[in-house]
Amino acid sequence: MEPVDDARLYSHRYQVTHLIARGGMAMVYRAQDLLLNRPVALKILYPELSADPLFVERFRREAQAAAKLSHPNIVPVFDWGEDEGTYFIVMELVEGRSLAEVLRDGHVLTASRTAQLSAQVAAALNYAHRNAMVHRDVKPGNILITADAQVKVTDFGIAQAMSSEDHLTEDGLVMGTATYFSPEQAEGAAVDGRSDVYALGVVMYEMLVGRPPFVGETPLEVSTQHVHGTVTPPTQVNPTVPRDVEAIVMKALAKSPAQRYATADELRADLLRFVDGQPVHAAGGGGAFFGNDSTQMVKTVAAGERTQAVPVLSGPRQNVKRRRRSPNRGLLIGVALVVVIAGVVAYFVTSSQHSLSVMPDLRGETAAAATAALTQDGISLANIATSRVNSSAVAKGLVVSTKPAKGSKVTSSTTITLVISLGVAIPPVTVPDVTKMSLTNAEAALSAKHLVPVPQSATASCTATPAPNVVMCQSPLPGQSVKPQSQVILYYLPPGGKFPVPTVSGDSTITATATLTSQGLSVKPVPSTKCSNTVAAGLVQGTVPAVGTQVTSGTSIQLVTSSGGCPTVVPQLTGRLRNTAATLLSNYGFVAVENPAPPSLCTAAQINEVVTQSVSKGQLAPYGSTITLEYCQTAGPTGLTGVTGVTGTTGVTGVTGTTGVSGVTGVTGATGTTTTTTPTTPTTTTTTTLVG
Repeated sequence: MEPVDDARLYSHRYQVTHLIARGGMAMVYRAQDLLLNRPVALKILYPELSADPLFVERFRREAQAAAKLSHPNIVPVFDWGEDEGTYFIVMELVEGRSLAEVLRDGHVLTASRTAQLSAQVAAALNYAHRNAMVHRDVKPGNILITADAQVKVTDFGIAQAMSSEDHLTEDGLVMGTATYFSPEQAEGAAVDGRSDVYALGVVMYEMLVGRPPFVGETPLEVSTQHVHGTVTPPTQVNPTVPRDVEAIVMKALAKSPAQRYATADELRADLLRFVDGQPVHAAGGGGAFFGNDSTQMVKTVAAGERTQAVPVLSGPRQNVKRRRRSPNRGLLIGVALVVVIAGVVAYFVTSSQHSLSVMPDLRGETAAAATAALTQDGISLANIATSRVNSSAVAKGLVVSTKPAKGSKVTSSTTITLVISLGVAIPPVTVPDVTKMSLTNAEAALSAKHLVPVPQSATASCTATPAPNVVMCQSPLPGQSVKPQSQVILYYLPPGGKFPVPTVSGDSTITATATLTSQGLSVKPVPSTKCSNTVAAGLVQGTVPAVGTQVTSGTSIQLVTSSGGCPTVVPQLTGRLRNTAATLLSNYGFVAVENPAPPSLCTAAQINEVVTQSVSKGQLAPYGSTITLEYCQTAGPTGLTGVTGVTGTTGVTGVTGTTGVSGVTGVTGATGTTTTTTPTTPTTTTTTTLVG
C-alpha cells in the first residue's frame, strides 16, 4: 500500500489513507470510517464509468444485491454512495494477499493447497448462486487469502442476477476478464453458475501449472481460444499434478456447460474428496478435450488481469472433440478462408457506409443514446468522453453540447466530449444539529431543510443520551454542507434497546446520579459502601449492575461508594535496613515516615537498621496509612557487661612479675565488646578466670 497525497473525505465519513490497488473498473483504497472508527476498503469507480447514468443505476442495483450476500468466504459490502459525481462502495478491509500476488512470476501451488483454497472459493460461489447472483469475474485478483488461510471472494461489481439479461455495457461487448472468460460469456450468451465454475477451473489450472490455459496477444484472441481452442492437460505442463486433480480441473473447463459440474457445490465436494484421499467423481470421464492438438502457449496478453469490455464473438461455439482427418479437409479450409475474406470485406464496406464525417446534433439526447449514435457511426468508445455542467435549460442527464460542436468535421479517430447536464445548480444545505431531539422532531427538522432522514438503531458509536426514541448522534455531523436531498443518518435507541452502564468511578454521588439519570437510568437513594485502595473515601467506586453491563432505559442502579483503603497486614520491618524497610512498606501500600532512633537503642553494628516500627508486625492498618520507622543513626556508649553466651572457656592466668598484670581482656556480651581491667597491686600475682 502507498499513502495518498490527497486524503479526501467521502460522504463526510470515509477518509482515504492509502492506495491498495488499481483495477480495470476502479481504484481500491484503504480508508477510515470516521463514524464507526474502523478501517474499511473503499472501491471508487473510474470517472468514465461514473459518468454513464445507465451504468451507475445498474451498479447501484447490483451493489445492493451483493450487500445481501453474507458468507464467511465473501467480502461483505457495508455501504455504497456518491460524492460529487464519484461513486463508491465500502467493503470489509481484508488483511492478507490476493491470489494474484501469490501466483506472481509463475509461482505454482501444491495440488492439496490448490484443492483447499479452491473449495473455499467454490463455497462462496455456490452461496451466491443460491441467491441468484453470478459473479462473472472470478480471477486471482478477486480472491483474497488471509493470514490464517481463509479465502474471501470479492468484487461483485459486475455480478449479474441470473434472471437478468443486463450485460452492463453496449451491444456487442461483454464485461469481464478475457483470461478467465467462460465460452458462453465470450459469445455474449446467457450465463449461470456454471460460467463461474469454468472461471474457477481456469484459476485452478493457473495455480497448478503457473499460467492460465489460454494466452494471446489480445483479449479477443484469448476469448476465441476459450470458445474454439482445447486445453493442454495440466500433467503435460507440470507432471507432478495428480491425475484426480487434473480430472477435476478438466471437467470444470469443459466447453459445454452441460459437461461441467452442475453446481459449484458439486465442484467443492469433489475437491474435498481429493483432500480426504477419496476417489473423485470427475475421474469417471468427461470434461475438456485431452489431446496432443491442444493450443500451446503464446505471448501473454498485457491487460489480461483487467476487467474490461471485450467484443462478443460471433458464430456458434464448437465443442472440441478428437476427429478423424477428412480427405476433403483442404477443400473445407479453402471454403472457410473465402467466408472469412468475404466477412472482412463486408465489415469494411459497412464501416465505410457509417463513417462519420460531420458531427451530428446530439443536444437533448441521453448520454447512452448519444454514445450509441457515435459508436454506430464508427467512433470508438475509447474516443468518447463526458463532462458535466449545471444547466437551467437542459434537464439533468441530457446532452447540453458536444466538443467538437455540431457540424464540425470529424473522423473515426476524433476525440468527442459529450457535455451532460447536472440540472439547475442548487445551493448546499447546512446540516442542523438534531441530537438529543426526539426522533419525530429530528425527522421534521431535517425534512424542513430538504434533507432525507434515515433512522438507524445503533448505540456503539454514540455516547450521548441513550433514551428511547431520542437521537444519540448523526451523520453527517452538524454544520457540514451537503447537497439537498442528501441522507442524514439518525442513530437512536429503539424502545427496549440496551446500552452499557456508563463509567462514574471517581465521581461524587451527586455527579454520578446526574450522569445516570441523564441517560434514562434511575438511581437508588442510599448508596452502599465498600473499601477501595484506588478511590478516595466518599467517592463512587462502582455500580450494581457493574459499569459496561448492557441495560435498558429505566433500570435501577445502586451506587457503591468508597469507605477508604482496605485493611492490610503490616510486615516485619525491625532488623531490616532503612531503605529496604521503606521500599517494602511502599509495596504493601503504606507510607513510610523515617526518624532517627535514640542512640541508647543502638550499637555500632546497627547503623541504618530499623529498631522500632509504629505498627507491629502482623497487625492490620488501612491501605495508604502512615507507619513510622525509627532507625539507628549513631551508637550510644558501652561498658563492661560481662560475658554472655560463651561456655566452657578456660581461665586465663595473668603474668607474674614486678610489673604486674596489665591488659587482661574480658568479654562483654554477645557482641564481643572488650574492656580492660588494671590490677590495684602491681607486685601481686593475680589469676583471673573468665567464666564462659
